Amino acid sequence: MTLTAAPDQDQVPSEVLWTPADRRRPTALEGFLARLTRDHDLSFDDYDAFLAWSIEQHDVFWSRLWDWGGLPGVGHVALRPEQRDQVFKPRWFPGAELNYAEWMLAMPGLADGDPALLGYSDSRPDTTLTAAGLRDLVGRIQAGLRAAGVGRGDRVAAYLPNIPETVALLVATAGLGAVFTSCAPEFGVQSVIDRWRQIEPKVVVAIDGYRYGAKAVARHEEVASIVASLPSVGHLVVLPYLSGAPAVEGATQTWAELTASPTEPTTERVSFDHPLYILFSSGTTGLPKAIMHGHGGITLEHLKSLSFAHDVHSRDRVFWQTTTGWMMWNLVVSGLGLGATVVTSDVNPTAPDVGALWRIADRAGITHFGTSPGFLQLCRKAGFVPREQVDTSAILQLGVTGTACPGDLAAWACASISDDVRLMSGSGGTDICSGFVGDSPSQDVRTGRMASAYPGVAVSAYAPDGTELVGEQGELVITKPMPSMPVGFWGDEGDARYRDAYFDDFAGVWRHGDWITFWPDGSCAIYGRSDATLNRDGVRLGTAEYYELLDAMPGVEDALVVHAERSPGEGGKLLLFVVLTEGTSMDEDLLGRIRDAIKTRLSPRHLPDEVLAIRDVPRNLTGKRLEVPVKKILEGAAVTDVATSGAMQNPGSLDQFTAFAVRS
Repeated sequence: MTLTAAPDQDQVPSEVLWTPADRRRPTALEGFLARLTRDHDLSFDDYDAFLAWSIEQHDVFWSRLWDWGGLPGVGHVALRPEQRDQVFKPRWFPGAELNYAEWMLAMPGLADGDPALLGYSDSRPDTTLTAAGLRDLVGRIQAGLRAAGVGRGDRVAAYLPNIPETVALLVATAGLGAVFTSCAPEFGVQSVIDRWRQIEPKVVVAIDGYRYGAKAVARHEEVASIVASLPSVGHLVVLPYLSGAPAVEGATQTWAELTASPTEPTTERVSFDHPLYILFSSGTTGLPKAIMHGHGGITLEHLKSLSFAHDVHSRDRVFWQTTTGWMMWNLVVSGLGLGATVVTSDVNPTAPDVGALWRIADRAGITHFGTSPGFLQLCRKAGFVPREQVDTSAILQLGVTGTACPGDLAAWACASISDDVRLMSGSGGTDICSGFVGDSPSQDVRTGRMASAYPGVAVSAYAPDGTELVGEQGELVITKPMPSMPVGFWGDEGDARYRDAYFDDFAGVWRHGDWITFWPDGSCAIYGRSDATLNRDGVRLGTAEYYELLDAMPGVEDALVVHAERSPGEGGKLLLFVVLTEGTSMDEDLLGRIRDAIKTRLSPRHLPDEVLAIRDVPRNLTGKRLEVPVKKILEGAAVTDVATSGAMQNPGSLDQFTAFAVRS
């Protein structure tokens, strides 16, 4: 996500970081537009005209995208006319049959001996899996899964890190028409059980432990506990990953035994909406939603996103700093479908220093490097300038998402890589396994704003009464259907939870839960979750505005801001919590600098009632600040009632806020 200054100004100061004139090569979108002109007599004066057409004629757009992508399968009519604007569960491409794995295994442009997957790890030497090697491994996994009784619709669950074997397991499962899901090995036992108990997997594939930097992390007990709590599991396959780790109790096979039989890979074509995999919401404040994504929706959406937003080409090398518990993993590994080499990594990004990932980028020749603002901030504070330490010349795109990226940090990061690297900042979510809004290689990239909606996405900002807003913050809503909207939630008979999650606020319109502003030129900015926005004298303020300011402030390591209100209508308090850098104290000088900066760069209305020092900011496993649980604690809720510890990076961090609840 990207951030802006105060949203009530028509002209928000921003710096142009990159323009289409800086491109090093033709874009994938240009190829798509040429096809539209040649085959369908469609042409557009500029990108804005194309974007408007893709949104207005969204069903035609998705059909043309299918043709252009050469997707294997049959069936090219996107929607029946009566469902064209039906946001709630329309039937996309009725009668179509395809398989995501068939798209992935095609790997256009890669010869058998070319690397399809590169793996970097603290637990073992670097690994390379060629295109032929991937196909062979997928076939072997499928033989093992069939022997375990896995068939169409069965669930296969992975407790695995971001390594080549996990990608192969996803593709193999999809090829059989079975349903894949994954949790990163750092997930706590109860968090995994809460997820997988809902979907009743037949097979679990897990590691026995891993290294994170120099630290050995055994997981044999956790794996045994998870499987013991899941009666549906008939087979536990263990991939030995931590040297010297104890055996996992209850294991039925090793990875070597699962993959012992060489077999040609299979890709059974299924209906467009047949479940491909299940992603889970964060689960920080309740039972995680088991979000089902279908073969067709994911294949089409990832083709579009990786081609038009990320501009991934065959033989590119794509990487994102992610775990298997975040939707960015699912998106990035789809680069195989475009013939890109996917770079996987489960290394500690700060061991032995913050240059670990940049050295991987150098060795692997990464063209698309994705990370978080938090990691970039660590690099800046450590004085690590990538281009001065390693060869970053191959990097075409710096992807930044997961949380807001301050404009000055984005500018520093791009300049620290090369003179023409393109920043790709976007916002979306697990719910669609992609993005709604963001930058593209056909538009100027500016600090403080994302360029526009993505093609085919009818996104707006709504006031509480359903009025569309321009130049004002509002709820992010989607007013026309997208193919990668969930097939549904697993086990949600009658779609009650699905309706409640997205459709209860505005009739026939998807409310995503983000707080956004659109400007007249179509550019936009995200201000955080709408349920975490701050109500100050009746005016709602975005939390991300504070973080842009404080992340760059000397003496402040991290920050969290919430508005706590014991009883509705009493006014409550706006509280700013800060983590101080080592050697800094909460004295009048620091307080004065914080207040002056907020007053002058934001507004007097943004001034907090109190500024309080804390030891660390609560974050979920993808690094997002947990504002809503903290707000509930301050308003009197028990810690155990507001968050699931296994879904957090630092579960003990919530306890410190109970002391402030009495004062609020």
